Amino acid sequence: MISIIVFILLVITTAFVFGRRVMQVRKNILLGRDIDRSDQKSERLKLMTLVAIGQSKMVRRPIAGLMHILIYVGFVIINIEILEILIDGLTGSHRVFLPLLGGSYTAFISSFEILAVLVILSCVVFLARRNIIRLKRFWSAEMTSWPRSDANIILVVEILLMVAFLSMDAADQVLQTSMPNDYHHTGSFFVSAFLVPFFEGMSASSLMATERFMWWFHIVGILAFLNYVPYSKHFHIFLAFPNVFYSNLSAKGQMDNLSRVTDEVKLMMDPNADPYAAPVDANATNDRFGAKDVADLSWKQLMDAYTCTECGRCTSNCPANQTGKLLSPRKIMMDTRDRLEEFGKGLNPEKSLLSNYITEEELWACTTCNACTESCPVNIDPLSIILDMRRYLVMEESKMPSELMTMSSNIENNGAPWQFAAADRANWRNEG
Repeated sequence: MISIIVFILLVITTAFVFGRRVMQVRKNILLGRDIDRSDQKSERLKLMTLVAIGQSKMVRRPIAGLMHILIYVGFVIINIEILEILIDGLTGSHRVFLPLLGGSYTAFISSFEILAVLVILSCVVFLARRNIIRLKRFWSAEMTSWPRSDANIILVVEILLMVAFLSMDAADQVLQTSMPNDYHHTGSFFVSAFLVPFFEGMSASSLMATERFMWWFHIVGILAFLNYVPYSKHFHIFLAFPNVFYSNLSAKGQMDNLSRVTDEVKLMMDPNADPYAAPVDANATNDRFGAKDVADLSWKQLMDAYTCTECGRCTSNCPANQTGKLLSPRKIMMDTRDRLEEFGKGLNPEKSLLSNYITEEELWACTTCNACTESCPVNIDPLSIILDMRRYLVMEESKMPSELMTMSSNIENNGAPWQFAAADRANWRNEG
């Protein structure tokens, strides 16, 4: 009874802490500007099924994609086993699904064990790629000690949880033989059967203590993991699905016009318009052109920031980054998330995303090729943030590189980017 009470309190505490963090993240996301992404629902569902559930963009890099799918499938399916543990913990039962599944229970758990081994192997490969092979994209300037540690913590925890699961099953199988009246007979599980020799010869009390320790370690570890995830880059486990669903379905590279600018242009172009009679939006007068801080971005852009898993595919495909420019699309997303966390707590109001986190040099290094958005496994769009911040620099602070200033002046005066009149454009044909 005491263990049941402790378990119930643990589950309630976990749910409360997790729920509070999720609400905090939701509140931060809703600090962004409102945009409508409710159209084309069938297309959005199809995209979510293909990209978020089907992992279609992950397999563009086959090795990493396959390993990720194994972890992903293992995470989803092994949750069924976690459901059994939760029921056992809340009711004081043991292997509650055994009477329901009968003879198929052994195959049922064995399939979970096979997945557990595949998850362990995949995590080991990922650890090696990050810490032994040290792939370049995992050691970029923005990948400081915490981002690297965050990834390693998750991988090590997943290995420990899977080892605890297999050890629990192995100890349980020995107890079924030594204490048949107290433990359900399940038969031999496929993987943990190979671990049984390590537990044979132990006393009954030691076996029971080991089995219970592994049981508690497994479930407490999962509950702790659940509360750790919303604070880490692995929050994409939950956010990937809505983030892909609300993807931008417009043509790649299409830029939205600011409604306030469009309205002003229409007003100027209409000879019959009375500017003093035009309706005035009191809230619009306080809006910025573009984005200086996170509150100027849309809620979808802020969701993108929380969904980023820091895999670095965007940065490794960025032509500006490949040629040594300061720009890293991954850093753009990480900076946006860090500033949003700070902004949501009301800290450092004198700071802003532009200048204090992201520099002008980074923004103007972007070629707007969309490689970052195209390569992201969960359809994050760093380019939209870059464009909005550029828009602020140009329209609010009249700042742009001298080369662009010259080009803009030429377009304004000559109708073309070049420094000669339109009447002289064909003169090249007369030379030579």
